[in-house]
Amino acid sequence: MSPLEIAAVVASALGVWLTGRRIMLCWPIMLIASVLYGVVFWQARLYADTALQAVFATLSLYGWWRWLRGVEEKGTVTIMPLSNTALCYGLAASAAGGMALGLLLRATTDDPMPLLDALLSAYSILGQIWMARRYLANWWVWIVVDTLYTGLFLVRELYLTAALYAAFVVLAAAGLRQWRRAGTMAGYRRD
Repeated sequence: MSPLEIAAVVASALGVWLTGRRIMLCWPIMLIASVLYGVVFWQARLYADTALQAVFATLSLYGWWRWLRGVEEKGTVTIMPLSNTALCYGLAASAAGGMALGLLLRATTDDPMPLLDALLSAYSILGQIWMARRYLANWWVWIVVDTLYTGLFLVRELYLTAALYAAFVVLAAAGLRQWRRAGTMAGYRRD
């Protein structure tokens, strides 16, 4: 456990907690967490996850911009429904992208688990995009992805990060519950 990993854990947990409450400050906090984790993952030779942090940094700026367009008077953001078509396309594109990246990582790096690393990265991008677009379904993606990441980080001996991702599962379940309640109050409920 390095001081850098500790700082990344704290920033990440705070960012997810703020996201669950639909508070705009989540995006700059997640931007900082992405930069910190980019370095941590590079040092652990998790190259897809290193690249993912660069994508997350960019998506944090995108999410910040998107959420600015959906702010309610009380300062939280409006949740949007996800169409079945978007759901299917998102899941299929993530699977295809993850498989392609996994093959590339296997051929060009020393990543010890290239397919899992790549698939988790691809689905994390989907979760982040859906979060930026304020889709409730983002929380389902995060529950699955963070559960699998917990195991990956245990294997890579990133114990504090594994604990963080286990906590992310709990935070994602809480975020799902909070967003569902907000969506129901707004007059729709769509997973």
